[in-house]
Amino acid sequence: MAISEHRLARNALPLRGRFRLDGWSLMAVGLALFFALPVVMVAAAALTPAGETWAHLSETVLPRYIVNTVWLMVGVGIGTAAIGTGTAWLVTMCEFPGRRLFEWALFLPMAVPAYVLAYAYTGLFDVAGPVQGLLRDLTGWSVRDYWFPDVRSLPGAIAMMVLVLYPYVYLITRAAFLEQSVCVLEMGRTLGCSPWGAFRRLGLPLARPAVVTGVSLALMEALGDFGTVQYFAVDTFTAGIFRTWLGLGDPVSAAHLAAMLLGAIGFLMVAERLARGRARFHHTTTRYRPLTRLSLSPLAGVGAWLACALPIALGFLVPATALGVWALGEEGMATGAFLTYTRNTLALAVPTAVLAVGLAVLLGYGRRLGLSAPGRAAVRIAAMGYAVPGAVIAVGILVPLSTFDNALDAWMREHFDISTGLLLSGTVGAVIFAYLVRFLAVAFNTVEAGLEKVTPNMDAAARSLGRGPLDTLRRVHLPMMRASLFTAGLLVFVDVMKELPATLMMRPFNFDTLAVKAHELASDERLAEAAMPSLAIVAVGVLPVILLSRAIATSRPGAAQGARG
Repeated sequence: MAISEHRLARNALPLRGRFRLDGWSLMAVGLALFFALPVVMVAAAALTPAGETWAHLSETVLPRYIVNTVWLMVGVGIGTAAIGTGTAWLVTMCEFPGRRLFEWALFLPMAVPAYVLAYAYTGLFDVAGPVQGLLRDLTGWSVRDYWFPDVRSLPGAIAMMVLVLYPYVYLITRAAFLEQSVCVLEMGRTLGCSPWGAFRRLGLPLARPAVVTGVSLALMEALGDFGTVQYFAVDTFTAGIFRTWLGLGDPVSAAHLAAMLLGAIGFLMVAERLARGRARFHHTTTRYRPLTRLSLSPLAGVGAWLACALPIALGFLVPATALGVWALGEEGMATGAFLTYTRNTLALAVPTAVLAVGLAVLLGYGRRLGLSAPGRAAVRIAAMGYAVPGAVIAVGILVPLSTFDNALDAWMREHFDISTGLLLSGTVGAVIFAYLVRFLAVAFNTVEAGLEKVTPNMDAAARSLGRGPLDTLRRVHLPMMRASLFTAGLLVFVDVMKELPATLMMRPFNFDTLAVKAHELASDERLAEAAMPSLAIVAVGVLPVILLSRAIATSRPGAAQGARG
């Protein structure tokens, strides 16, 4: 009896101490090394001595890359912080007409890639577009008689990115506002703070980590953007990497540019950490009551309504309507061609989503079992790919693969007079690997959140009944995580559909996706034909946006108790 009780107690012990240096840790380390390979290759290639092309780039366009990238970061940072934080506070803490609609509608621009927004507004505001055409019809002016802002410019690119990236700040900041205690805000009101003063002196400081995190995510997305800056002819690092690789045919110089962009991303991540420093923002009460929203005056209510409606209209309704009208026009894309590009997109997105969710489950469950210190560090490394732009990942993969393919082809030609062609680079497998490096973090974060909702008592109970770790995962955790797994797969699927730079650089010949074809048609000024694939990307992206909105709305601590009360 004593032996049986001892065995039962040993099986019920926390799992952290039992799986220190086993296969789970080795698996995590192996995956981390595998997914860190592109970044390592970029860093190694950057150490290669530069040639004449790099010297030419340094003297001519590199200063412009740096200046434009800095201004892009400044503009996007200020714009997303202002719109995201302001709208999050209004819909969370104030009562005005349309608030419930705006709560989820403010997420909608997140479904629109910045390059799709650029295509839509170019078609609307270009010289031959309907807006300037209407202006000339009403005034009788010619093109030379008036000035109109050029949407294809650096300010235009900043505006496009702000409109689609502010939901990153809105999402995280609204969650932070929802988690704030009413008692803290009410105390500020009793001490004489106005509603604006309570927001500035209490609400905003408590939400500062969330604001910084959201702005950092938006800036990382802006630094990695290619479609918008290339279409607007704005010289940034991402556009320079693409031109140097495919236009000049110089992988070494492209790797140098990729390394500089990677350094900017690393600096941004370190700056975000240093900005928080040792500061901590805690609530001093555990009382969470339903939020008492401030009823705005009619005039203030109109202002709040406009502040929330304009980002939705400019970031989603206007471009979606324009794309819909063009897609239904006579010059729209043929149905057969659209189905071909859709099939190619699904051939990349579906396997990537399935593999990403599977790998995320293995990493997340291994971390739950209690990895060793190297294993835990490896999991963090494997999940850092989302911060790396797609162009950098593409360079990090293409450099070693193309080197191997060229060396093998030369050896086969010399010894057997046979050309092997591109065995690894320029294949669907290489593109899917790039996607996994880029988007594994999206699946991992979602899966890990689902695993945290499963109480550790479930693990102990399963082990006490003789179930091993894998059997416990299959019989206990996976059935309880179906919603999280579906959400993770959906998020990866949508991200793959929108990814442009990695797809452009790595896709096989004559293998165009919806994103690639939309970019090519828009670059050829065939906006009506580009509307249908662009609209398909937007339509698919709406579903995860709605799921995110519902998750945020129920995230407030004590929400269930407040509802019952």
